[in-house]
Amino acid sequence: MLKVNEVFETIQGEGVYTGVPSIFLRLQGCPVGCAWCDTKHTWEIDLEQQTSFETVKQKQTDGEQWCQVTEEEVVKVCKSQYMARHVVITGGEPCMYDLSQLTETLESEGFSCQIETSGTFEVKASEKTWVTVSPKVGMKGGLTMKAQAMLRANEIKHPVGTQKDIDNLNDLLSSFTTQENIVVALQPISQKQRATQLCIDTCIQNNWRLSIQTHKYLSIA
Repeated sequence: MLKVNEVFETIQGEGVYTGVPSIFLRLQGCPVGCAWCDTKHTWEIDLEQQTSFETVKQKQTDGEQWCQVTEEEVVKVCKSQYMARHVVITGGEPCMYDLSQLTETLESEGFSCQIETSGTFEVKASEKTWVTVSPKVGMKGGLTMKAQAMLRANEIKHPVGTQKDIDNLNDLLSSFTTQENIVVALQPISQKQRATQLCIDTCIQNNWRLSIQTHKYLSIA
């Protein structure tokens, strides 16, 4: 069973899959505690906020309501209600859940899958699932990065506000083993020029990628 906060169709706005039509499956629950998080309504699993899948599917605004559904129900909705064939599993912290069955079933039905995780939990998903790790270091929750998550990552999409964030990333890359062909992308925490320029300069120096939150510039979900 999965605890689902939201499911909707839009364009992926970040990272390698920028511009790809996607079904976003947002799961409930996250103990990481990022100060800048824009989905804090997914942190707590409040039983008083539990509702039906029908209500969750119809949500138009962010909210703490969530429902508990089976992997089979999720796949059925993806097949019957949406045109996109790329599924982004996010949160909250999606890797609190074992996503092996869900991702394998979706792939058998012709979908591609992507997980967006903090890297503080082990990744349990199909071999084909694209894993995007946005490392979270020194957050309120006190969780540490998992070696398995870093090794499993296809893409490291690192939020950057100051030089300290760059230093933290360099420390991570020197402390953990990663895939040889891993994509490293820097993403400004805000749309402010200082953070953006820092990311641009660092990407050029290291031959990394720049990830811009294009959905915020376009004012879409």
